[in-house]
Amino acid sequence: MTNGRSGAAPQLDRHRIEDLPSLRDMELFVTVVQAGNFSAAGRRVGLSPASVSRYINALEDRMGVRLLNRTSRKLSLSDMGTVFYRRAEGILTDVRETHKEVTQEHVLPQGVLHVHSRMLVGLRYIAPALPAFLEKFPDIHVDLTLSNDDIDIIENNIDVDIRIGQLADSSLIARKLITSDRIICATPAYLEGRPPIRVPDDLLQHNCLTYKINLGGVTWRFLAQDGTLTEVPVTGNMRANSGPALHIAMMENLGLSLMPGWAVANELADGRLVRILPEYRISFTAFENAVYAVYSPNKHLPVKARVFIDFLAEHFQTVSV
Repeated sequence: MTNGRSGAAPQLDRHRIEDLPSLRDMELFVTVVQAGNFSAAGRRVGLSPASVSRYINALEDRMGVRLLNRTSRKLSLSDMGTVFYRRAEGILTDVRETHKEVTQEHVLPQGVLHVHSRMLVGLRYIAPALPAFLEKFPDIHVDLTLSNDDIDIIENNIDVDIRIGQLADSSLIARKLITSDRIICATPAYLEGRPPIRVPDDLLQHNCLTYKINLGGVTWRFLAQDGTLTEVPVTGNMRANSGPALHIAMMENLGLSLMPGWAVANELADGRLVRILPEYRISFTAFENAVYAVYSPNKHLPVKARVFIDFLAEHFQTVSV
């Protein structure tokens, strides 16, 4: 039996891998399009114009479509050529970046790592972790800046920015290192002999060390397990725009303060601080006190920055909050 097409050339299955355009085909085609003609493309790849033309003709024959419109003066993309060019350019970029990413695994992290961090987390965790990090990666040099300023990390050449709290929408990439609720705590020495604190309103009888956000009063909000919300206008003899300053004053028995759990985890664990009103939630969103490593949205993070972020993520896993 015949199908009426005896003697016809066998039809190519263009979905088989061996029949698909190779990366070399794609690279040459992209070069031709970008160069604008066969002669210029040939000079870039070390081929004669005639050889480049033969390769492109063979590519079109194999694909069964016209990719380039040819005139005596110029080349232009056909509709299918435009599709193929865009896809080929993207594939070549992905292949190059994949190769770069894989081969980076074998490159020793080195160079200057520029890090910016908020003061509280920088003093409590980032700076103390640096000796171990630099011992592990001796070819990296860390340039650390501590401030509570919002900075443009690209403009300031920052590789990794350590931020606290809710992140503003941006194109930056963030990796969460740790999160916790806010908690109220004080030293046993401060609490000794003072009125007990059983409900939020009992704080009105205590010296509350507060963070200076604005010129108005400070209100701490408490959410009970039954959903009851209590707002307490706390007062005290010290306000500061610095978390470390409040932490120092609290540890010197001056009063009690509201802190992220991660900021006082060590002191709570060894009894130097006591948690106040643990049955209440004082922060109502999980991300409010999170610590993030933020970096620019480059497609591939430099090795020195990647190993630093991985190191911090492992370091923060040891913090009990």
